[in-house]
Amino acid sequence: MGGLAKVGGILVLLALTTVGTVGAQEVQGHTVTDQELRSAVRADVEAERADRALVDRVLARGEVRSVAEKAGVDVERARRAVPLLEGGELSRVASLAGDLEEQLAGGQSTITITTTTLIIALLVLILIIVA
Repeated sequence: MGGLAKVGGILVLLALTTVGTVGAQEVQGHTVTDQELRSAVRADVEAERADRALVDRVLARGEVRSVAEKAGVDVERARRAVPLLEGGELSRVASLAGDLEEQLAGGQSTITITTTTLIIALLVLILIIVA
């Protein structure tokens, strides 16, 4: 039985060695170069910068300021909070700002209830996230 145990041990050792080698090869296939990493970080930074610019551009619009004033919401406080947003929070706010910008892009002389609701939702969301 000692010989059988040795053969079993060798087979287990061989199996573990093979699994380790395959795992190492898979990891090597997924390595990221410094350049790729820098490029990904740069892309994330640029995306966040673009999202912040979109939100700020929407908050600067006269229509948004007018609705905010009537609702008693401080637009300047919301604008000061935008640089504090990041990640998923910034993405959600930017998405809402993008929807709002699309609705306001037509240069309508009247603001619909939907647009008013979006404006107030945007402002409140910013202030809640940062609060």
